[in-house]
Amino acid sequence: MIHVSEFKDLELLSIHKVGNASQEESLICSQEPLQLQDETISQLLLSYFIQPFTNAAEYFRFYHEAELQLNEIFQYCRRIFENRDNFHEQSVNIAKHLYKHSTHPKIKGGELYIAYFSKCQVDGEDVEAIGIFKSETRDTYLKVYLSNESYQVNYDDGININKLDKGCLVFNTEEEEGYKVSIIDSISKQNEAVYWKDAFLQVQRREDNYHQTELAVNMCKQFISEKLPSEYEMSRIDQVDLLNKSAAYFKEKEQFQMDDFAQEVLGHPDAIESFKEYREQYQQDYRQEIPDEFDISAPAFKKQQKVFKSILKLDKNFHIYIHGNRELIERGFDEATNMYYYKLLFENES
Repeated sequence: MIHVSEFKDLELLSIHKVGNASQEESLICSQEPLQLQDETISQLLLSYFIQPFTNAAEYFRFYHEAELQLNEIFQYCRRIFENRDNFHEQSVNIAKHLYKHSTHPKIKGGELYIAYFSKCQVDGEDVEAIGIFKSETRDTYLKVYLSNESYQVNYDDGININKLDKGCLVFNTEEEEGYKVSIIDSISKQNEAVYWKDAFLQVQRREDNYHQTELAVNMCKQFISEKLPSEYEMSRIDQVDLLNKSAAYFKEKEQFQMDDFAQEVLGHPDAIESFKEYREQYQQDYRQEIPDEFDISAPAFKKQQKVFKSILKLDKNFHIYIHGNRELIERGFDEATNMYYYKLLFENES
């Protein structure tokens, strides 16, 4: 986990303007790093850059389809870590690389900030870090000031320090695997924004317990929701019951064990065998490996737990949320109305 309070000093900062190349907007690179002399400005910038990462529990790493050394951002960061005297030169290279990939017509131009932190803490380890941040959105601010013993109002154009558009923190650890990298992209759901993660940075998720938990949650959900109903006659209520048991397993256990999960959640030998076969096919289809055992990441499960939807939707009239005992709900058919029904058993109503 990233702790903002552990980012003590913003030692170096270079700012460049990166426009949209396809719109014939310019790339303007500063000649030297910004001289940070005002402590208040330094702290505001530090908050602007780092605060959005406080809830980032997922890490990435640089990669390249051929070999890691061909990833340009990886190389520029490595040169800075090797010698801080390279900082500004490499910040210009990073700006040029971003400009080269800023070709989608909807990509906004903006200021690019390259920062160097001599000491920060990530997952309990003190390391150096490089920050790459881009601001694309500008806001209008009202300025109220006193003039000739009367208050006046004016406006100015600026950056909202509570809204970082895009960010990347590169930690000087695990270099041989492509460093430990954390990213922020406030508009990542839009198609034009994939250039930040996939084209510019070229990062992929690290195969850690966060990633493994995420994969296992999705695999279990798909198996229960898609595979089991295609092989066995299952009511929707039985599916929901298995989804609830799966969610409880990930929430309550500290470690995921494949055989333990299969026995505790599925139980039936045929279902367990089908689950093992499905796991093998899932790994082939997604080209991802899910270990037999791994520590469950609580942040990963919290993010993914919505996939275990325990809701029965009955026509357009009712939604039934099922949280507990499967034995307290029964399904039947009413011949008089020629319709299905559920009988719910409970002790107290509120």
